[in-house]
Amino acid sequence: MISKATIDTVFETARVEEVIGDFVVLKRAGSNFKGLSPFSDERSPSFMVSPVKQIWKDFSSGKGGNAVAFLMEHEHFTYPEAIRYLAKKYNIEIEETEQTAEEKTNTDVRESMYLVSEFAKKYFHDTLLNTDEGKAIGHSYFKERGFTNETIKKFNLGYSPDTWDAFTKEALGKGYKLEFLESTGLTIPRDDRPFDRFKGRVMFPIESMSGRTLGFGGRILTNDKKAAKYLNSPESDLYHKSKVLYGIFQAKQAIAKQNNCFLVEGYTDVIQFHQAGIENVVSSSGTALTPDQIRLINRLTKNITVLFDGDAAGLRASIRGIDLILEEGMNVKVCTFPDGDDPDSFAKKTSYEDLVSYLEENAKDFIQFKASLLMNDAKNDPIKKADLIRDMVTSISKIPDRIQREIYIQECSRIMDISEQVLISTLAQLVQKDISEIGKRQKQEQKSFEIVKAEQPAVTPEKIDVINRLEKSILEILLLYGNVEVEFENVFIKFDENQKEIEVKETVKSKVYQRIYLNLQEDEVEFSNPLFKEIYDDLVAQFLQNDTFDTKNYLNSLQPEFAQVVTDIFMDDEKHQLHGWLDKKQVFVKDKNNVETLQRLVSETIIAYREYLINKLTADLIGSFSSQSELDLAELMNGINEYNFLKVAITRSIGRMRSSYN
Repeated sequence: MISKATIDTVFETARVEEVIGDFVVLKRAGSNFKGLSPFSDERSPSFMVSPVKQIWKDFSSGKGGNAVAFLMEHEHFTYPEAIRYLAKKYNIEIEETEQTAEEKTNTDVRESMYLVSEFAKKYFHDTLLNTDEGKAIGHSYFKERGFTNETIKKFNLGYSPDTWDAFTKEALGKGYKLEFLESTGLTIPRDDRPFDRFKGRVMFPIESMSGRTLGFGGRILTNDKKAAKYLNSPESDLYHKSKVLYGIFQAKQAIAKQNNCFLVEGYTDVIQFHQAGIENVVSSSGTALTPDQIRLINRLTKNITVLFDGDAAGLRASIRGIDLILEEGMNVKVCTFPDGDDPDSFAKKTSYEDLVSYLEENAKDFIQFKASLLMNDAKNDPIKKADLIRDMVTSISKIPDRIQREIYIQECSRIMDISEQVLISTLAQLVQKDISEIGKRQKQEQKSFEIVKAEQPAVTPEKIDVINRLEKSILEILLLYGNVEVEFENVFIKFDENQKEIEVKETVKSKVYQRIYLNLQEDEVEFSNPLFKEIYDDLVAQFLQNDTFDTKNYLNSLQPEFAQVVTDIFMDDEKHQLHGWLDKKQVFVKDKNNVETLQRLVSETIIAYREYLINKLTADLIGSFSSQSELDLAELMNGINEYNFLKVAITRSIGRMRSSYN
């Protein structure tokens, strides 16, 4: 594991504006930078970077965080990968924590395999571009396929010399160990003379989502019938063919931005699409689609469009993958190409505009696709038609979402001219649920929605929003002004000798976090939003244990889900700079740094929060009247009276506060 000291050094050294500037064009906007969102298509910039706070916020997608969070969102790195990327960028030596001998051995083995694989990628690529054999055979092949030099470099395409041990000799000569050449599958062991697995083949490096080389695919260029046309690296600690997708490293940003992934079968399909201008495409590399591969796409988008060639036999064999995609909760469409064309050949001869139009116009929902594919054979044969309908309902049964299943049942009923009730009954059997749960017409469905709605808690969405807004406001005050010292006014009610109320005021100086903490402790209040509660508890602990509060260090120490909330709060005021609101629209943000304004903000927020909670508790007590015995009613009434007394006190506080500020 990477040591905490290294992680701390990375956070202290990395500059968020420099890291993001490698991926996004940023322009100065006051003390901040702004740019177009890298996560959505837009013309007006909604992406803000704060060098002072060392965070960023994308107001179009709601994403935000520090430099590491950006790399995890944009490059889809894991946390360790992001740290390693930044360490490399800023020339920081990575220090590993103490590991057991077994852990260290395993880490060293995997890292050595990665190094060997990376060397092989560079060797094959260099051989293709800079040797006579590579140019004459490998480079010529890729040129015939229509690939430009830019495309060849983008995918690090290569060539393995047609010599038994050319690569192995070169690797051993560079100091790489034979055991790692063999464990990666690059070299095939033989007692007298180990030899190259990919001899005489053009090479396609297979990379992880973060760009590390996992394995290779090699295509033979001779007509040797005894040799496989395509050969992949064997399974290893790095390469598991069922868990990788060819082109995912080059496609990940486009997939996330377009919110759709085109899925093809071959390496050249992917490459040709990229060259044509469509980059959100990956390949299962000729293997049957697996759940792990689908989940890899699911990290980037919920939408998959499967691209098939026009071969009917191949289509029937391939549509089995559709059910797997549906099972993973993904949305799937299918697009086929004219007979004689595959994605590679079609993209090669079609302009970008025409290719985009073709995909948009011919991508069909999986129900429509199955019907169009099999209906010609089944329309005059009742048995075949029944089998087709059953097959379509089987696919629908794989969908986890009930509403989507219902919609597809309606679509299947329309296309196949069969009653919904029959399909619903079949579906109910397939998903092993009672017909009454899933099989009702529109009116019955509406009733079920009403029942569900009636069973919901009495708190309305509007009230839930209110409590969230109040709790978020408290967090905002703590984060921005928690350590600021302010004079607050305390008011006590005393009684004189005639039992007349006397209002006694005193001014106390305390830090903002102390004022909030003590007030909420006094009322024994706990936040209703679990995420906000954890952040609140953590913040209070930070203030109680430390004399100072460094927002940058605090943000860097947070878990991703906490960091997102904190970033939203920090960047909330910055959004007014995006479109020049301060000048053009005369929208002015309150000066919370003014002591008087801050005092009022803290007091009003606490009072509003307490008032809301008291109203809710009172409503809960009133609502419990019907379920109480007569003996308990008096106690309930006393509770309600006490809450009403508190409300009166709060109302007085509000009145005093408003009069003092007016």
